[in-house]
Amino acid sequence: MRILLINPNSTQSMTDQAERSACSAALPTTVIEAINPTDTPRSIEGHADEAMAVPSMLQLIREGETKGFDAYVVACFDDPGLDAAREVAVGPVFGICQAAVQVAMTISKRFSIVTTLPRSVPIIEDLVQEYGATHHCRRVRSIDMPVLALEENACHTEDTLVQEIERAKREDHAEAIVLGCAGMSELCERLEQRCGLPVIDGVTAAIKLAEAYVSAGYRTSKAGAYDYPRVK
Repeated sequence: MRILLINPNSTQSMTDQAERSACSAALPTTVIEAINPTDTPRSIEGHADEAMAVPSMLQLIREGETKGFDAYVVACFDDPGLDAAREVAVGPVFGICQAAVQVAMTISKRFSIVTTLPRSVPIIEDLVQEYGATHHCRRVRSIDMPVLALEENACHTEDTLVQEIERAKREDHAEAIVLGCAGMSELCERLEQRCGLPVIDGVTAAIKLAEAYVSAGYRTSKAGAYDYPRVK
């Protein structure tokens, strides 16, 4: 099967990291192509960034449809334009927030999410409610670090995340942790080893769900809300 992984921001290094995480999780028979637009914000941190990223992301999915991709992963934890993406694609489209939340609800009764900036907290809280996980998600936490800063000092980023995860264990009684940014994906295994809890990376979760859905033959319904956009 062929999966198109789209990083909606324009930072190539983040796309490369997401691709490495995706390929390490994928089956040997799965072909993953990772891509990002070049005309979108360097990072997506808020509603305005999301709005600016969505048109180019949708165009990449339209192009993916002509190339015969079986599924799509939107590698941004805000899940920008997810419903719109499902309108233009036949194959299933996965947002990494929704995928991670679904996995967290399956393997734990209560979990917390650790994201980057405080401004992302209410956005993610709204997504958690939309995905029906409010009762299970005990808290959305922030390490108060911009997305682009995650790569600057990997050791500092990891230590900061460990501190916040330990607070989630102590204060939220979290049984699992969801990493609230695609830029954290390569730290997942080390964080799990250091903290002793399941740590869920949305990129990995989305890739595995995509493989399962494609293998089962599930496609996006075109019978109603996700019908193709009307030609005007």
